[in-house]
Parts: sequence; structure tokens; C-alpha cells
Amino acid sequence: MTKKKESVLAVDRKQDIVYLTLNRPQVLNALSSELLLALSNELDRIKRDSAIKGIFLIGSGGKAFSAGADIEFLNSASPIKVRELAELAISVNSQIENLGKISIALINGFALGGGLELAESCMLRIAVSSAKLGHPEVRIGAVAGWGGTTRLPRLIGKGRSAELLLTGRMISAEKALEMGLVNLVVDNDKLQSEGEKLMQEILDNASISVNFTWEAIHRGLNLPLEESAKLGADYFGLVASTEDFKEGTNAFLNKKKPSYKGR
Repeated sequence: MTKKKESVLAVDRKQDIVYLTLNRPQVLNALSSELLLALSNELDRIKRDSAIKGIFLIGSGGKAFSAGADIEFLNSASPIKVRELAELAISVNSQIENLGKISIALINGFALGGGLELAESCMLRIAVSSAKLGHPEVRIGAVAGWGGTTRLPRLIGKGRSAELLLTGRMISAEKALEMGLVNLVVDNDKLQSEGEKLMQEILDNASISVNFTWEAIHRGLNLPLEESAKLGADYFGLVASTEDFKEGTNAFLNKKKPSYKGR
């Protein structure tokens, strides 16, 4: 394992997987512009590295994934600076969604406000049983303006999103699982192993098929039903031209395990 450290972001590479650890434990990994810029720069490097297949996002310190935006900054900053921070956060979240790699948020404590919005931009979310999640923005006179009002309804529906966003209520990991906000709840000591197990289950499939499937899900949500279905058909036709499609269908017919090449 190679390891690289930055003041606010720890980057650990384990073969073809990268752990990105939000590293401001003294403030529950609150998201500052420095941390978001460090994350953005690392995501750029990861996107360009074809050897990297997936990323995990996690928080340091054992108490929080991220408690959200840096409230001290918000309290003293001008409206323009607040907007600039929001635009930076939105850009980072978009980088994650369009990374072309598997992205899984490992929620190891509080995931609130902007921290939860960061997790919502990942493909999947795993939480420890003791985690607490929520969008408390309205309780401090703010709005979930880093993508929460957009992504949360797409994840769990308009009604449940409105309930969380309008009350600012914090919910348990089990409640988040019931709502569909997280995909899996695990014991604290199994977060990394279960995350790697899920990552590997995805990586065992044909990489082009996985990427096209994510694109169809992500882009299709913004299209009318018929156009979204046609987008899926387009990707189905495209993937049929790959070597992996031929390998996968032949392996199925011959009752053997496929060996995918990413071509």
C-alpha cells in the first residue's frame, strides 16, 4: 500500500482502490474550501489514472464522516463567499458522480448537511450502525444548497426528502436504510471489510457494463421516462460491440466464469 498525506485530506491507495479520508477530526471533518479543493485536485488525478478502479470516501477520527459545512466560516463570511463555497462543493460532488470509477461513501459517524450531500453524490453508501444522518440546514437558517435539494429526492423520493429537509431532523442508520438513503448498515468494526466486499462484487463484473449502467441511471433520472428507457437501449447496443459482451454471453452459454478485459 502506498500512502500520501495532506493536511486536510489523507489519500491511501490499496492496489487499484483509493481511500480518500476527510482529515479535520477536530471539527468533525467539517468541509472547508481547503478540504474541498484538496478533494477536487485528488479526484482529477484519480480520473486520469486508468489503473484506479474505485474510491472510498470516509472521515477520520471515528466520530464523523463529515458534520457538513464549516459553520464558523458561514457565520462570518459574506453572501458571495458563501455562494462560492457552495459552488465549489457542487463542483466536487459532480466530479464524484462523473468520475468513471466506483464510488462508495463509508459513513462512520455523523453525516450532516454538506457532509451528507457529499455522500449522496457517491454511487453507494454504507453506514455503521451508530451513524446519524440528516440535513439540519433549516435549523441554522440555511438551505441544503450543495445539491441536497436535488439529489436527496432522487434517492428517497419527494415526500421523505421534504420531511428531512424541512424538519432538519437527524435519523439513525437503520432509518436511513429503511428510507433507501444508505444501502447497507454494518457493525463499526466491519465497515471497511464490507465496503471492500461490495466494491469487489461490482468490480468482478464487466467494467464497461458497470460504467454504462451508472451513466444510464445517472443521466436517465433527468429525462422523461421514454427517453430514459431509450438511453438504456442505446447503452445496451453500445456494450454489445465490446469483447467483454461476447466473453460474458459465451461464458453464460458454456456455464463457466467469464474473464473480462475491459474491452
